[in-house]
Amino acid sequence: MTNKINHRKAIQEVQPITYQQENKLSVFEFKELLIASTLGERRPIADLDRLETMLRAANLMLTARAEGRLVGLARSLTDKTFCTYLSDLAVHQDYQNQGIGKALIQQTKAAYPLAKLILLSAPKAIGYYPKIGMRRHEHCFFLDGSADAT
Repeated sequence: MTNKINHRKAIQEVQPITYQQENKLSVFEFKELLIASTLGERRPIADLDRLETMLRAANLMLTARAEGRLVGLARSLTDKTFCTYLSDLAVHQDYQNQGIGKALIQQTKAAYPLAKLILLSAPKAIGYYPKIGMRRHEHCFFLDGSADAT
């Protein structure tokens, strides 16, 4: 475990992180990050057309890059004044625990400060969001699959 922590620290010291809004990402770069962050376990990574549609439908994408390499992404849909749904928060495993996810969330909120920031947590990340100041909402509902399934 110490070896992995030292590796992460070395990466952080050598590669400063740059943040920016990017409207167009490669579907291959997106897929690679989803897999490297473990978010790919819950995303349709085998369906490139679907991933492409996910990218094109988002209207706010903030990235974190280390020497040009995509290491973090906040992909959102927003009406810019009432709500912003942060549908993907992905940080490459080698870059986690360095504040990248928190910075991406802060920048997402700052982009449209009047809009409430909403997200569904990955099971492994449920404990993370309260630590960075987000509140849990007990009234969340969703439909999965086709509308006929109800």
